Amino acid sequence: MDTILKRHSVRSFSAKSIDDATIEKILHAGMSAPSAMGSKPWHFIVISDRDVMNAVTRIHPYAQMLLQAQRAILVCGDEDAEILPEFFQQNCAAATENVLIAATSFGLGSVWVGLYPNEQYRQDFKRLFNLPNSIEPFALVPLGFSDQTLQPLNRFDSSRVHFNGW
Repeated sequence: MDTILKRHSVRSFSAKSIDDATIEKILHAGMSAPSAMGSKPWHFIVISDRDVMNAVTRIHPYAQMLLQAQRAILVCGDEDAEILPEFFQQNCAAATENVLIAATSFGLGSVWVGLYPNEQYRQDFKRLFNLPNSIEPFALVPLGFSDQTLQPLNRFDSSRVHFNGW
């Protein structure tokens, strides 16, 4: 619970680097997400090349935090691996959320940058990353050590809870 409550959307990062072992553990968490019928229709592209990160900021106006991020993970869905295509977004969303929570557990800041279902972002990312036709970019998660101290938030709202009906 502590990790979930500590998670913030972080858009400003320090220059401290992230080691490969931590990235692998974050990817392990992403791949541990539930998926419809166990399809696991995801692929992850780890981005560390500064030129590629800069290119992303030119095609996505809400990804400017990549100018400071040390790494990023592009979460993609594989249409050929998806058993139930109507669950593509839910499966990739679960993997993305696991990546965000795992990043927080390792003391990293992260933020969910949406791509899907925006057609322009999807096409631009497909071109930039040379994605096969069956691979759909879903979300981008910039990663780094936050350059500010963030306190856990209490987002619980009992007025949003209903029992046995509305």
